[in-house]
Amino acid sequence: MMSLASPMFIASFVFAGLILLEALFDIWQKSREYEIKDTLVNIIMGNVSQLWGLLWKVLHGFVYVALYELSPLRMPTDAIWAWAALFVLDDFLYYWFHRVSHESRFFWNFHVVHHSSERYNLSVAVRQSWLSGVADWVFYLPLAFLGFPLWMRVAAHAWNLIYQFWIHTPFIKSLGPLEAVLNTPAHHRVHHAVNEQYLDKNYGGILIIWDRIFGSFVPETEPPRYGIIKPLNSFNPVWANLHGWSEMFAAMRERDNWRDKLRCIWGRPAMEPVNPASH
Repeated sequence: MMSLASPMFIASFVFAGLILLEALFDIWQKSREYEIKDTLVNIIMGNVSQLWGLLWKVLHGFVYVALYELSPLRMPTDAIWAWAALFVLDDFLYYWFHRVSHESRFFWNFHVVHHSSERYNLSVAVRQSWLSGVADWVFYLPLAFLGFPLWMRVAAHAWNLIYQFWIHTPFIKSLGPLEAVLNTPAHHRVHHAVNEQYLDKNYGGILIIWDRIFGSFVPETEPPRYGIIKPLNSFNPVWANLHGWSEMFAAMRERDNWRDKLRCIWGRPAMEPVNPASH
């Protein structure tokens, strides 16, 4: 299992070095893209999420392997076309996982952790939920039915996540023609912004083509404002992981019937007031 996790394990040291270099560049440029408390919280949450992530990966691995054994398909592990297909499929499934994480309150409660910083820099890339492993793995089970072995799936997804680290920089403005196909810092800044025209856009992992195909793409046209609509206003990493759930249960208590209570869980994150006419 350690060999399966090794790309991310090695990458974590590279990430730490790049965060330090960007922070020093930020000081030199006097850009104020970094804030000490925010950066420390991001790093703490990233380290703890990696530890919890190992447990979730082990548990999910058993489920994935069981489904893989039920599939009559077996993808060749030494064929370039199989790796190319896995790259595209993994990125496609990531797009839908990411999109659902913005459109369903249950999944948003995990993902909001990543968005709750009001800064945008490389340290935000490692600001991840400690609990996301509870549910995100279900989106990738089709790969087991298609005959991709666990180690192959883990390796492909690790490289997808590694790619996404660098797009959290505020200092790269445009990559020209590459932005037609690839997810870039400009595209991902839009995704993290709370400007009205930027909300819930640009879900891509490595490729931005899925957003263009499914109508969720918006270019960066004005300076982004970062964070979430209801600011977290806290540097407590535990609260950062739990506040979404607290708000969800509070909304459920206000509902009088089970249909509305279930909508608080599975409906869109921004629920309307109980009595809209009174607000």
